[in-house]
Amino acid sequence: MELSLKDISVTLSGEEILKSIDLTIEDGAIISLLGASGCGKSTLLKTIAGIITPSGGSVFLNGSCADNLPPHRRGTVIVFQDLRLFPHMTVADNISFPLKMRGVSKEQCRKTAVELLEKVQLEGYGERKINEMSGGQLQRVALARALAAKPNVLLLDEPFSSLDENLRQDMRKLVLKLQKEYRITTILVTHDRQEALCMSDRIALMKSGKILQYDTPERIYHAPASREVADFFSENAYIDGTVTDHAFTCDIAAFRTEMPDGPYQAVLRPGAVRIGPWDGKRDFQVTEISYRGEDYGISLKDQTNGLVLNTSVPSPCMFKVGDLVSVQLDQEKIILLPR
Repeated sequence: MELSLKDISVTLSGEEILKSIDLTIEDGAIISLLGASGCGKSTLLKTIAGIITPSGGSVFLNGSCADNLPPHRRGTVIVFQDLRLFPHMTVADNISFPLKMRGVSKEQCRKTAVELLEKVQLEGYGERKINEMSGGQLQRVALARALAAKPNVLLLDEPFSSLDENLRQDMRKLVLKLQKEYRITTILVTHDRQEALCMSDRIALMKSGKILQYDTPERIYHAPASREVADFFSENAYIDGTVTDHAFTCDIAAFRTEMPDGPYQAVLRPGAVRIGPWDGKRDFQVTEISYRGEDYGISLKDQTNGLVLNTSVPSPCMFKVGDLVSVQLDQEKIILLPR
């Protein structure tokens, strides 16, 4: 189902939470609402579901306005962070609960629960109580219950946030597998940038109730619309420069570009910075080294103008704090933002 939001605004207790949100999600796509806590992600999800009534704008499902539809008639299902499973019911009864509410027979409820338990890799767990399940297993039960409702739009409100990293990865893979199999239009709320990058067809990066950029993971990372977007995905350094006749120049770099003439800031991400004991100018000093397992994170400071850069080097590290090093920039990884 295609979902469109047109000029959605939400005011709660006199505070404007969402500000003129426009968003279109194609049928069968999975997108992420990404941003820091308090930016309006969960409010937007509840507005789509009909739990919160917008103060302005409209929600459209397959081109039809859904503003007057109650939550249970929208075909949207939310998996909340706290899961909201029924502790007095068995796993199978929790999964089949949406069907029971629709008057589906006990036999069909049981059959659907068995099928979905197999889909979420919990075959044979139907008669267990909720309090007998681990956190990761409960996530799978909640996902199976959501699928039992046969939603047109699946809404996931940070459902993996309480899991450790290994279980998070397992759940991401499972959600992606089932989302593609069922072709459900899916919206994931997350504050985890890696989660959004690896799971989404498109990402809506939010801040203060607005969408800063809505784009593919590749473009939102490699072609950020603003410094705010760039900073969300990486620890960056910025240096002012100018483009003249398709050439960008600044204090530490010069290279060809297709950008139009004008003032720019070069975004220098860690991946664009290489260091070494090369011949030539050694004007950057190593100020910090942190071991990260696969590599070392290194902070550098220009002894001339105080510019701070971050980079990484593979293990074992040949540098130590206080070393003076040369810096080379990978021009293909430098992003230019209009100043």
